[in-house]
This record gives sequence, C-alpha cells and structure tokens, in this order.
Amino acid sequence: MTVKEIIHKLAAKYSPKLALAWDNPGLQVGDMGRPVQKVYVALEATEAVIQECIAWGADLLVTHHPLLMSGIKQVNSEDFLGRKVLLLAENKIAHYAMHTNYDVTEMSALAIRALSLEETQVLEPTGTLEDGAVYGIGFVGVLPEAMTAETCCNYVKKAFELPAVRLFGDPKKTVRKIAVCPGSGKGMSAPALAAGADILVTGDIGHHDGLDAVDQGLLMMDAGHYGIEHIFIGQMGDYLRGEFPELTVRKAEIAHPFAVL
Repeated sequence: MTVKEIIHKLAAKYSPKLALAWDNPGLQVGDMGRPVQKVYVALEATEAVIQECIAWGADLLVTHHPLLMSGIKQVNSEDFLGRKVLLLAENKIAHYAMHTNYDVTEMSALAIRALSLEETQVLEPTGTLEDGAVYGIGFVGVLPEAMTAETCCNYVKKAFELPAVRLFGDPKKTVRKIAVCPGSGKGMSAPALAAGADILVTGDIGHHDGLDAVDQGLLMMDAGHYGIEHIFIGQMGDYLRGEFPELTVRKAEIAHPFAVL
C-alpha cells in the first residue's frame, strides 16, 4: 500500500475540488510512492503530533487542518513551519490533509448526528453536486425539544465531550433552532440570522462578534475551534481501518489545546 493509493481513495470520497478557494488540502509533505504500514490520525500537525508520529514509526500522518496554508519561501530549522516540514521529511513521514472538502462532505453530517437534529439544511452553501444536492459550510437544524440556552450549552458539552463552553446572551432564553459551524465561524451570524436560528454554535468568537450577534437577537455559543472538529479524528481513524484493514491506524488522544482555569 502506497501513499498514492491511500490518497486516491480519500480524494474519491472527500474530493479536494469541493474545498473553498482559499484552502490548501492535499499532500503537504511526502513521496507519493512511499510504502505505508502505519497511519496516524490527528486534527492538525502540531510539533507534538509529529514527534508522536516519529516515536511510533508512522509512515503517513492524516489531519484535518493543512500544515501549509500560505506561501513558504524557505524550509529551514529557524522557522517553526520549516522545522515541522524537516521533521516529517527527515523521518520519511508523508502528511495529507482534508480541510474544507471534509467539512462539506462529512463534518456537518457527523455533528448533526451527535446533536440528533432534525429538519437540517446547509448554513452557507458553497456549491451544487451533479445530482443537484447543495453542499456548504455549517448547518441549521431543530433540536429534539425546546430548551433554555443554559441547557443547550450542557447538551452541546455532552454531545462533544467538552469541558466548557462560552455563551453570549441570556442563559434563560428558550432556543429550538440551532445553527452550527464547526471550527471558526465567528463571521457566520448573518446566515444564522437569515435562517431563523435562535443560537449559533461555533468557535473563535470574538468579544464584538458575540455582542453584535446578541444585539440582533442571536445567541452565540463558543464551543472552541477544536471543540467540535475533533470528531474528525474518530471518524477518519475508523474509516481508514475499515477501508485499509492491512494498515495499522492510530488515533490521536482527544486533547483540548487550552484549559479553563
């Protein structure tokens, strides 16, 4: 089994053509022809993750977030990105990422199931498939029952195994229609309002983003960028094990990048 063969299978299911224009999914580092026996799955290629890959003897690192999102003019040990590229290359570890192409084909469906939502629709459409189906970023749906925003926070925490969330707005307000944008969706309040959502759940919400949304009648829950997207690790690890039983697949432990003290 080679890097190319694995990527071919992944690209068929999560086509890079569906990624947004600014994105950079695909093979970040590595040799297409390299044989693969061990695959490590993580949300992103942090130095800690790469060191874990080295210690375990991984041949391929599969992540949601690409290592390289903008131009890099030099690859050397003086730059943190360069160091990571060197670590991967020197240890013959290929790195493949599926980002917004995964978001529009799998991430929303996973989150919808985790929250048991009904009457779902795409929050921000980005394209149409050949069969006419609309795909895009995030989704809007109806909760199993009306609940207070505080109860909704606890519901989301349980669904995604989160230690904490932040809420902008009145905890006592009743919510039923929920918009969710896994990852960074602080700018998604306009489509959430247009869809009639009571609350938007996402990550990376800034001070003014939250206040402005509340003034327009929309509650905002910050579940963290990692908070929802970590579901990629479990699904992708299981998918690779099912499609490639000859491979040894290891999933990164769920480890939130910051602590609330």
